[in-house]
Amino acid sequence: MSDIDKRNRLSEEPFTYRITKNGTVVIYYKGKQIKFLKDREALRLIERINEVEDNITELQLLLAKITGNFKRSNEKLGKNK
Repeated sequence: MSDIDKRNRLSEEPFTYRITKNGTVVIYYKGKQIKFLKDREALRLIERINEVEDNITELQLLLAKITGNFKRSNEKLGKNK
């Protein structure tokens, strides 16, 4: 078993994405927008998505890596409102 995703969180498919008409990519985590990519970053991501499109786990891992460690700084802000 790989050290990546030991708890099988990516098998639940928490990440989704949407490619807009003007070529930007919006990444969502459990339905909430967390990342917005445009220009070169978006083009590179679209190319990588097309490469791993058939493998759902690889796609989820790719989206997770692009978003980084987003839950470490802003998760408490929503709870206090």
